[in-house]
Amino acid sequence: MEDLFKRLGIKIKDINLYNSAFSHSSYANEHKKKIDYERLEFLGDAVIDLVISEYLYQKSDLGEGQMTKLRASYVCEDALYRYSTDLELNKYLKVGHGEEKSGGKHKKAIVADIFEALMGAIYLDLGFDTVRRIILEIVVPYIEDEEVIFFNDYKSSLGEAVQTDNKSLQYEVIKESGPDHDKLFVVAVIVDGITLGKGEAKSKKEAEQQAAKDALEKLAL
Repeated sequence: MEDLFKRLGIKIKDINLYNSAFSHSSYANEHKKKIDYERLEFLGDAVIDLVISEYLYQKSDLGEGQMTKLRASYVCEDALYRYSTDLELNKYLKVGHGEEKSGGKHKKAIVADIFEALMGAIYLDLGFDTVRRIILEIVVPYIEDEEVIFFNDYKSSLGEAVQTDNKSLQYEVIKESGPDHDKLFVVAVIVDGITLGKGEAKSKKEAEQQAAKDALEKLAL
C-alpha cells in the first residue's frame, strides 16, 4: 500500500486501520479475523457526506434542495466506484476464495465500499483536515466538470416531491438474503405509511435508489 499512501500524500500511523479498510467480510470469516471494513465504511460514509456538504455550502449559493441533490450525485455508489477505481483500490482488497471466484474484487458495491472505508481509516488515523484535503482533491474535479453526471438521483427527486406534498418518507430493508459476502437487499420506500415502491440490489444504497425510482414511476413524477 506504500504506493497508495505516496499518491495520497500521507504518512500513516496505524497500518492496522488500512488493513481493516481493505478486508472484506468473506476474507475476515475465512481467516477467522474479527474485523472487516464495514465499520470503517459506516464512518467514511458520514465523513464524505460532511466534507462535500461543507464544500457545496461554501462554494455555492444553492438552496437546500439543490445542494442535497448535487451532493447525492457525488456520493452515490456509481461515484464512489469511480473514485475507487481511479485509485485502483481493488488492488489492495482482500476477499475470500469464494468471493474472488465470483469476481468480488470488481463488484461495484464492494469497490465503492472500500473507498468509504479508506476515508474512515484516514480520518481515524490522521484527522479531519487530512481526510478533508484528500476527499476534495478526488471529488472536486468531478464537480467542476459539469459533463460528468454519475446517475439520476431518484431518492432526491422523490424527496423533493414528498416534501412538497408534506408527506412522510422512509426507506426500510424488508428482505436480506445470501451469504455475507454476496448479500441481496430488498428495500421498500414508504410514503405516509403506504409502501409506494420496492427496489432490489446488491447494496442498500442502490436498492433504495431502485425503490425511489419505482415510487416515482407510480407517481408519474
